[in-house]
Amino acid sequence: MYVLIDLFFYIRNIIMNKEKLLDKCEAMTLLCCKASTYWSFIKFCFNIPLVLTSSAMCIINSISEDANSIKIPNIVVNGVSVLIISLNNSIKASEKFEIFKKLSQQYMVLSQEVEGYEGDIPKDKYDMLLLKYDNLIQDCLFEEIPERYKLLVAGKYSEANRYVPIQINGTIGNVIKRVNNNIV
Repeated sequence: MYVLIDLFFYIRNIIMNKEKLLDKCEAMTLLCCKASTYWSFIKFCFNIPLVLTSSAMCIINSISEDANSIKIPNIVVNGVSVLIISLNNSIKASEKFEIFKKLSQQYMVLSQEVEGYEGDIPKDKYDMLLLKYDNLIQDCLFEEIPERYKLLVAGKYSEANRYVPIQINGTIGNVIKRVNNNIV
């Protein structure tokens, strides 16, 4: 009798862990996708002024016959271009965009792997999936994700009574919700 009860709780725990891992992977997919979109927009915002300053430089240089008369406008336009490039290089928007895009895709693949198991996941496979998740969490630059996206994802998943990674629920000051009397 006790063996049967232990087996029931073991199976229930594996199913809940599968659900928990799947929810967290899906939440991180959404969060990384939002962060990727944000950094893509920042990258775009830096590229537009560079295109404009390069075009202005081309126009200034082509309309003037006297090199001395365009010296100061050339210096100003070059200075603005260098400032924009320096800011872009220090912020590293392109790199952050690529990191979050890659993480979003990896979390999606992991979600599909977890969903691919019908019923119970064998313990060794579950441990491998959990290790993949932990490695992806360590690669995520949470400090580079705007607070509004963390709050949005944590709020949506908490409202739906789904599990949320502690990195976007507990560490940003959200109220930790309970799902089925378990701390999420």
